[in-house]
Amino acid sequence: MGVYQHLDEFAGLPVATFDCETGVDEHGDAMAGGEEADDDLPPAGDAAWYVGTMFDEEPFADTFARFLETVDTTEVTALIVGYWGASYDENHADPVALLTENAGAFPNLKALFLGDITAEESEISWIEHGDISPLFTAFPGLEGFEIRGAQGLVLSPIESTSLRALRFESGGLPARIVQAVGASDLPNLEHLDLWLGEDGYGGDATVADLAPFLSGERLPALRHLGLEDSQIQDEIAAAVAGAPVVARLASLSLAMGILTDRGAEALLSGQPLTHLLRLDLHHHFLSDAMVERVKAALPGVEVDLSEQEKPQGDWHYIAVSE
Repeated sequence: MGVYQHLDEFAGLPVATFDCETGVDEHGDAMAGGEEADDDLPPAGDAAWYVGTMFDEEPFADTFARFLETVDTTEVTALIVGYWGASYDENHADPVALLTENAGAFPNLKALFLGDITAEESEISWIEHGDISPLFTAFPGLEGFEIRGAQGLVLSPIESTSLRALRFESGGLPARIVQAVGASDLPNLEHLDLWLGEDGYGGDATVADLAPFLSGERLPALRHLGLEDSQIQDEIAAAVAGAPVVARLASLSLAMGILTDRGAEALLSGQPLTHLLRLDLHHHFLSDAMVERVKAALPGVEVDLSEQEKPQGDWHYIAVSE
């Protein structure tokens, strides 16, 4: 399975699309100043701006340049980068380089999503990245950063007092990325989501790599932890059951992975979870009896047990992989 829809809301704002068709006439030529497109675009600060192209269409660098010319980016607080091409495209781009080179044009940027790319445009495992570390230096005021895809992804440990939310979506998140996040200095991070994926797509992180998050020694402000979409979801559940960090969480997600009765039993046998406001376990392989046990054990907690899956023979599957 993959991701099939673009975001329609980001950072609390509706999404406005600026793509290879925005401000382009029927012959494919850019209209002077994007004047006709301007009539349909909202005020710059009222939207989260999606900027992207399509396969074999206008190069992303050209679309991004038109965006800078057309929209008052000094007012933009939320930016979404869509499809920018792949290495096999004639005109692929480096979105990190374009963003960092033009960081001065976005003095108020607070939220960035890199890779709002659907399966129709590119499977999640095919989305190609490089070193994203420079983004956190170029945009020190970022409060939220989300990224989709992990092929070729590089991240050095980062330092930020501004970052409140960090999210990695992938079908296979390399251990080196998990380790870099665990080694980062993020004293005000409140929300962390890691789609860990499976080893067939590069997701080789182990429970040991999660120790900095589970011990509670790092991320002192953390209130939501998502360790999701994992082939070792039962092992993660067992580790979470005794993890010190859980006591200060308001919400916990072990969704989208291969969670079976074994993992749920570990959760129920561990520390109390009744203080949680929300526990997300959607896309799971729990038996009917275990579903009822979880509900009964957490009467005051909003528990998402939707998407009860059945294995195909001996095969259990995560929600998002390829």
